[in-house]
Amino acid sequence: MTALIDEPQTSAAQTSDDAWSFDEHLDAVEALRQRLNAVLKGKADVIEQVLICLLSRGHLLVEDRPGLGKTTLAKALAEGIGGRFARIQCTPDLLPSDITGFNLFNQKTREFEFRNGPVFSDILLADEINRATPRTQSALLEAMAERQVTVDALRYPLSEEFFVIATQNPHDQHGTYPLPEAQLDRFAMKLSVGYPGDEHELAMLSQAVAPPSRESPPPVFEPGQLCALQRFVETIAVKETVQTYLIQLAKATRNHADISLGVSPRGLLTWQRAAQASAFLQRRMFVTPDDVQDVAEPVLVVRLAIESDNPKPVIRQVMESVPIP
Repeated sequence: MTALIDEPQTSAAQTSDDAWSFDEHLDAVEALRQRLNAVLKGKADVIEQVLICLLSRGHLLVEDRPGLGKTTLAKALAEGIGGRFARIQCTPDLLPSDITGFNLFNQKTREFEFRNGPVFSDILLADEINRATPRTQSALLEAMAERQVTVDALRYPLSEEFFVIATQNPHDQHGTYPLPEAQLDRFAMKLSVGYPGDEHELAMLSQAVAPPSRESPPPVFEPGQLCALQRFVETIAVKETVQTYLIQLAKATRNHADISLGVSPRGLLTWQRAAQASAFLQRRMFVTPDDVQDVAEPVLVVRLAIESDNPKPVIRQVMESVPIP
């Protein structure tokens, strides 16, 4: 069993521009966890993975049936961090400029003016992303990878907190376009929400008949705290033995008979960042093999090309094929 560490070691990033202590970061995350659990009842394990994805500066892909609370979760997350929320309803006629923005000619000034698209937000919900055409899907590639967009040869920076939650309908539904591997690799994790239990659905129905509150709850994060926390998570120590373990696992995915596309170097970096975020949520300033294993499935399922309808047994085989250090 690993020991709990209440105070982190001081890093250069902390002393220069981060004014929050380890405990203050933990308190903010705990408040956000409670708020998200209140809106998505009975899904504490899903909420934990969402927090890991957020803290590791990744992006999240959610594949599930409609009506399971994905939009509610995204809105609650934006309110919790005090960020701007934007939503794109992806359809086959959606254009790339509908996402990034476009230049509009001003008749008075006789100049073109750039009009921001919904990508200029903190939390972007791309609903039913696989109903958009591949050309439109590609408009998110630069934004997700570099947090910027290029329109007419000009680059526009996005929010430092920019976080995409994309929902995807199962491929057996009509009118869907499969996401290309390059775009899937931009997501840190893939999750499925699933149906809540009976008691949680009963609580949801009871809450729906109560008088609705007209006021949005205040954010639990102070301005700039999420960025500071994400930078802090990047400083969590990863020993060479754990990094070697990660590399061996990545090689195992590339050599597995049922996997035609293994973990890329970018995916390996994403896996390490997710493990660092997992360690932080466990009140540790170092990553263990347990952290690597805890995030393995949501990190791998989004980026491995597996010749099977059920990828979980294949991922389990990969994890069992490499000795734990």
